[in-house]
Amino acid sequence: MDTLSYKTKSANAASVEKNWVVVDAQSAILGRFASEVAKILRGKHKPSFTPHVDCGDNVIVINAEKVRLTGKKWTEKVYVRHTGYPGGQRISTPRMLKEKSANILVEKAVRGMLPKNRLGRQMYRNLFVYEGAEHPHSAQQPKEVKF
Repeated sequence: MDTLSYKTKSANAASVEKNWVVVDAQSAILGRFASEVAKILRGKHKPSFTPHVDCGDNVIVINAEKVRLTGKKWTEKVYVRHTGYPGGQRISTPRMLKEKSANILVEKAVRGMLPKNRLGRQMYRNLFVYEGAEHPHSAQQPKEVKF
């Protein structure tokens, strides 16, 4: 028996293949959509997944303004942040964030599903979110993925 055929190969930064993927957020439910995008960013869909390596793909999200929230989440869900000053707690709802930019909702949802460390911050840099159906990454020849 050849024991080398049973050897587990661990990916590293040099051996990882990173692809480009386009995902359409048209009428997708925010949380379910964000979890699928986070899986692709993390690389969990690949057989060569290694937890301590950024082996995920680059993800382009289009039509971010057409994402949906169920129930009363548009008005009752709360995002809390703090400025760092006394009395600096700031509260916003998804409706308020969408008025500023629809990209923020998708970015916050995906970022919350990535690891909270240096590796997670590196993975987050591979996410590109656009409000419309157009994106400037056509030179990378991204593949379209449907959920």
